[in-house]
This record gives sequence, C-alpha cells and structure tokens, in this order.
Amino acid sequence: MLNDQDRIFTNIYGFNDALLHGAKKRGDWEGTKRILTKGRDWIVDTIKGSGLRGRGGAGFSTGMKWSFMPKVSDGRPHYLVVNADEGEPGTCKDREIMRHEPHKLIEGCLLAAFAMGAHVAYIYVRGEFFREIEVLQNAIDEAYAEGLIGKNSCGSDYQFDCYIHKGMGAYICGEETALIESLEGKKGQPRLKPPFPANAGLYGCPTTVNNVESIAVAPTILKRGSEWFSSFGRANNTGTKLFNVSGHVNQPCTVEEEMSIPLKDLIEKHAGGVKGGWDNLLAVIPGGASVPCLPKSLCDTVLMDFDSLKENQSGLGTAAVMVMDKSTDIVAAIARLSAFYKHESCGQCTPCREGTGWLSRMMIRMVAGNASVKEIDLLDQVTRQIEGHTICALGDAAAWPVQGLIRHFRSELEERIAQAKSKAA
Repeated sequence: MLNDQDRIFTNIYGFNDALLHGAKKRGDWEGTKRILTKGRDWIVDTIKGSGLRGRGGAGFSTGMKWSFMPKVSDGRPHYLVVNADEGEPGTCKDREIMRHEPHKLIEGCLLAAFAMGAHVAYIYVRGEFFREIEVLQNAIDEAYAEGLIGKNSCGSDYQFDCYIHKGMGAYICGEETALIESLEGKKGQPRLKPPFPANAGLYGCPTTVNNVESIAVAPTILKRGSEWFSSFGRANNTGTKLFNVSGHVNQPCTVEEEMSIPLKDLIEKHAGGVKGGWDNLLAVIPGGASVPCLPKSLCDTVLMDFDSLKENQSGLGTAAVMVMDKSTDIVAAIARLSAFYKHESCGQCTPCREGTGWLSRMMIRMVAGNASVKEIDLLDQVTRQIEGHTICALGDAAAWPVQGLIRHFRSELEERIAQAKSKAA
C-alpha cells in the first residue's frame, strides 16, 4: 500500500482549504520558478523518465506526447488544452481534483505549457461540474493576483494565461479532437487524424490535449524526481493513480494508490470489501464503462495496471472500478451501458451511428430473453464490425462491454433465452 508521504493528492477528500493558502501549506507552487529555469527539455525528459502514462484512458506516454510539439514556433501560437469533460460513467477522479486540489492543476498547466512553448491553456470542464468550476475559477483568480500566472509567471518572465471553457454535457467531447471542435464553437465531432493536434489542433495551431490527472501530477514529479515516481508499480506501469471504487462495496471511495495494486487488495483495503464478502462477487468493470467486465475468477489475481488488465482482455481506462455482486442482473447492467453509448454517439461514422442503436435494441431483447441462441453470435459479430472501424474510440467503447458479457457470461444469456422459451411454451 502507498504510504501517506508518497501521496500526491493530500487533500483529495477536501478536509482542508482547497484554495491558495491551504495549497501552499501542502507544497503547491513551491520551487516552481526554479523548475522553469531548468528549461523545456529538462521538464519533458523528466516526465518521460517518470514513465507517466496518460491518466485519461489511452495510457500514452505523457512526456512523449509533450515532445511531439514543435520545438521552434513557425509563427503560430501553441496551445495546451486540459480535458476535464469527464463523462465516463463510474469516473469521478478529475472532479475531485478540481474541487479540492485546483492549484495542483493550475501549476501543472503552467509547467506543461512552458515545456511545450504554449502561452495559453484552456481547461475544458464538463458543464454539470458547476461547483467545481467555481472553485477552479477562484483558484485561477488567486494565481493571477499572486503573480503565479500572467505576464510574469512566478517571476520567470514567462507569460501564461489560463481559461476555463464550460462544456455542454456531450460525452463525445471527451475525445480530444471533438473537444477541440467544441472549443472552436463547432459541433463536437471527432476529426480524422492525421493531422494530429500537435501539428494542427486548436485553430489550426500546434496543440496538446491532456487529462486533468496527467497535468496535476506533473509538478510533484518535477519536484520529487522521475526516479521517485517510477519506483511505484511495475515497469511500463509506474507511478501513483487515483482509483474510483463504486457499486456493491461497503465504502465507495476515491483513493490514491500505487499502480499495479491487486484489484482484490484495492477493494478489500480501501472500499471495505464486497457486500456479503468476496465470495459474493459476480463481476467488476475495472476501468470505467467503456472496458469489458471481468468475472470473479479473474478478479482474484488481476493487477490494476495497463498491461495486466490488457492481458485479461479488459483495460485500465480511467481506473473507475464498478463492483457487481451476485444480486446484479449482469445482462441488464450491460444493456444500460449500451443505451448510454447509443445516446452519446455523435452519428458521424456509420458503424457507430447504426451499430450502437442496433446493440442497444438487441441488448433490450437479451434482457427479456426474447432472442435465439444464434443471435448471441450475431451480437458478437456486430460488435467486431463496429470495433476499430470508426474515427474515434466511442465505437470501441460501445462494443467492448457487450464483448465482455458474451465472453464471460454467455451461459447467463443462453439460460435467459431458454427460460423465456419455456414460459412461452
């Protein structure tokens, strides 16, 4: 388990002052000017060396992503965009950072923007996070008033401005290019890549889009060193991570732990265990609504990191752990997710636009057992036709929960169909 002195987010539960006075007591903005004097390359290399992988779901190397930005400006401004749209069901870690640790995010924005030659950052916040936006704006105002950001950020002669943009509740705007489209005042729909945002992003300028947690941990990594951060977890899965644990547990929580912690330990030690005991566990969705569920047999041993979950045909995603005990109607639970993705598809790509609706209607029939056994294979086949055939990953996100259901709970589907047939007879 992670020791308290190694936690980055020491006010994640909001027990202390979230704003500047309290933030400085926790070490925020300490030595920031000194870090800026070390230069862009040092910052990028340190983040690379830490092994930090994007905390928004894709898990791409954060330092590598920063290095893609042009080293020399061709006259176009560079932009940093922070993805705080957080619309993934089961996920609420970024909300807690903005509510209780806003200065870590703002300090991270300054350091990341400096490393990429950006003088402006836009934080795109989910519009429903009304109180979080209030706190974050107050923290930005404080940072300006103290000279921490602005024309002479931390006395470094570097000009940096930070703005909040409120989203309007579209899940698709969590995809980086759809987010950029929305920032530009257009309909939130993903762009084809290439060109990638690092070459032509916001307003056609070099842009990097990062998740809130990825940016908020950067100042601590730069202060404590890449070796400290990479000492947690396994190779290629390093650092600390915020986990959300919800569902049929005794103490639902958001907790910072080291990467590669066993899923069972995470649930038992931090969430008070499964209701009715570990043997009452049916399945867990380990990384937010878009990743396949895992049955109890795999939950016994799986580690909470990118590679272990991938080996078990799931994913870390946003690390939102949704626990389902044996009272759960697993078919209805997955059908509910299918309805969500049908509702949130932007409609741009035919496989997703048509496929998510087809999946949702088919899952409604599966819940009632109003199908044939052959249609289980047809359902799986359609998910394969959606997966990997769309501009963004929403199609994959709709397909994977259904694939996980068929992979691990096919007998439940078959039994339901048989029961419906016997009742009809």
